[in-house]
This record gives sequence, structure tokens and C-alpha cells, in this order.
Amino acid sequence: MSADIEHLTLESAALDEWLGRCEAVHRALRTALPADYRGLMRRVMAQGAEIAIRHQDQVVCALAVFRCYQNTYDGYRFYIDDLVTEPARRSAGHGAGLMAWCEALARTRGCDCLCLDSGVQRARAHRFYFREGFSIAAYSFRKALTHTAP
Repeated sequence: MSADIEHLTLESAALDEWLGRCEAVHRALRTALPADYRGLMRRVMAQGAEIAIRHQDQVVCALAVFRCYQNTYDGYRFYIDDLVTEPARRSAGHGAGLMAWCEALARTRGCDCLCLDSGVQRARAHRFYFREGFSIAAYSFRKALTHTAP
């Protein structure tokens, strides 16, 4: 059974329909996503994100949330926010197929690099990224900020 890729932007006519299909798969990676998943994804996409969905017969197998932007150290980068495969469909080539699609799009857009961050606890994902030709180029530092009402 072959798989297809659906590419979504904020202007896509079927955005809400596909977001409804994506939510459970996306939550397999991001368990703390808010209840208003569609609202969050629309806000993320309003800031430049796009979504690629690998599916078979309209059933989501894997998805990638990504964006392209210029920075001072990488040039024009294709950054993958999230790459997740539906747990029951892992190791079936869906992640690799989606990654290949992202790389081809990055090259078409003239990007200088394909980048992502991955949590230190995700050893299985790291093995996949190494197989896909990624290397560890930097540490990613983070400082949580407490938000207070004005």
C-alpha cells in the first residue's frame, strides 16, 4: 500500500479536516498539547509553520511541523519543529519517507541546512536521525520563564 504526502499551510482548504486527523498522532510526541489543538496549530502556522502529513488512504501515518527562516549562524534553514510517526506504524518507512520529502522541499527552497532539536531522552529517535545523515552540531540551552499576569 503506497503512502501520499499532504502539504498544509494556513491557507489550505482542508486544514481543519487534516488537523482533526493529525491530533492523536501529534499527541503521541507532544502529550502536553492543549485541548484546543486546532487553535494552537493555527497560531503556530500563523507564525510561519507548515505541516506535511504522510498518509495511507487518508489515515495519518506520520507528520512533520516545519518552517524556513534565515538566521545568523546557519543561513536559510529548514527547521523541523516536530516529526512523529503513529506508534503502531513505526519502522515501516513513514518517518524516512517524510524526512526525504522535507529534505527535497528544503533543497527546492534553497535552504542551507535541514535542522531539528530532539529531547535528550529520545535515544530511538536519535538513532533514526543519525541513519538519516544528521549530526549533533550544537547544544540547545533553555531557561524556563515564569509567566505572570500584567
